[in-house]
Amino acid sequence: MKAPPHTPLPDLERLQGEPLYRQIYRRFRDAIEQGLLAPGDRVASARSLASELGVARGTVDLAYSQLMGEGYFLARGQAGTVVSPRLPAAARMPRRPAQAAVAATPGAAAMHGFDAAPPPFQLGMPALDAFPRKQWLRLAARRLRALNPADMAYGDPAGYWPLRQAIAAYLSVSRGAACEPEQVFVTAGHRASLALLARALLAPGDPVWVEEPGFAPPCEVLERHGCRLVPVPVDGEGLVVEAGRQRAPRARMALVTPSHQAPLGVSMSLARRAELLGWAAQAGAWVVEDDYDGEYHYAGPPLPALKSLDAHDRVIYTGSFSKVLYPGLALAYLVAPATLVQSCGQAAVAWSNGSPKLVQAIVADFMAEGHFSRHLKKMRQLYGRRRRLLAAALRQAFGEGAEIELAQGGMHLIVRLPGYGDDAEQARRAQAAGLNAQPLSARYAGDAARQGLLLGFTNLASEDETLLRVRQLKRALDV
Repeated sequence: MKAPPHTPLPDLERLQGEPLYRQIYRRFRDAIEQGLLAPGDRVASARSLASELGVARGTVDLAYSQLMGEGYFLARGQAGTVVSPRLPAAARMPRRPAQAAVAATPGAAAMHGFDAAPPPFQLGMPALDAFPRKQWLRLAARRLRALNPADMAYGDPAGYWPLRQAIAAYLSVSRGAACEPEQVFVTAGHRASLALLARALLAPGDPVWVEEPGFAPPCEVLERHGCRLVPVPVDGEGLVVEAGRQRAPRARMALVTPSHQAPLGVSMSLARRAELLGWAAQAGAWVVEDDYDGEYHYAGPPLPALKSLDAHDRVIYTGSFSKVLYPGLALAYLVAPATLVQSCGQAAVAWSNGSPKLVQAIVADFMAEGHFSRHLKKMRQLYGRRRRLLAAALRQAFGEGAEIELAQGGMHLIVRLPGYGDDAEQARRAQAAGLNAQPLSARYAGDAARQGLLLGFTNLASEDETLLRVRQLKRALDV
């Protein structure tokens, strides 16, 4: 048995003066104090670690004895040796950096401590407490029991066929975006979808319209491909197409979020959609519709997907399971126009081995058996309630000093608190208190036209928790 992968024991310095057992002792102690090993973590047996390091077993036994004597390790007989669960707080640091320090970095709304629970007000994270774990585990267990050698080979880089069929059926019925399974490509996330499209359709230097304000990760993908990003302002009707025409009339692509603009939450009007599609047809450009949370609409009838209005076949529809199931799946998809199926297929084969077939099969079963549609209905109702609770708590805590924007849908709201300085300073104070509030002004490539705090509400599990977090925000801003 090898040492656990998180056991930080690089090659020992055999020629230095410090005895080998002391080096082993010190490295375990440092790993515990730095949070790399947590209370309760099992460590390798003395025999296996001695074999791993190429030292005598007695050397490891001596190090383990000292660690046990100082209270770092605890022997549990046949269960092995573990890091002591009773370590005093002063003897160890947190396993992960403080959420505030992580959240303060650009883009941390989606990149906070990878193994940590989402901090309060986290953006873009579905309600993990409401995920149907029992159904999911049952489907996963059934798939694992039926696993055969063919399932263990690489799958189609374009995606598992039954999942492509399920996605096509779902989009045709629920989003009005009729397509064939051959047009659906399953990817390892939205950024992977954009990377595939960039390789298939774009050359370095090609101009691409992006929304202003917008969302940084997709822009980073296109920038790394060498594209020239053209920020186009967004108003109450969505992307201002005329401004895009003036800035880059022959752009090769436009990246838009028409259902709920990220981050303003406005829905693109039908008139603006028609104008955008008209420009794309005239310019021979592609429109990438990022429908990242189109399922979560709370006020009035949801507008159809932009793809459903596309008479000239210029729209590439993209969706993700990160917001509707959970991000750890790392699964997304795109729907290519019929004319692009071959080029997208070639790009998929050239650049990817595809997503894990087992995970795709579980999602396909989840959709085919009706759990997906029931889950979405439940989440719409739950998020509508949690959004109302957060808005009420903000009014209670800040009174008339809070200007709250409730868009027709989405997974966050915007609150402006002009009495507490600019939104960047507000976000800094909130993040220092462990609250992942994000400043709207940071979403602008140029000068910010608007300010406000972006607050996710999906993981505020109760009215009491919502009130608690808003009061924490108030205290942080009052400092």
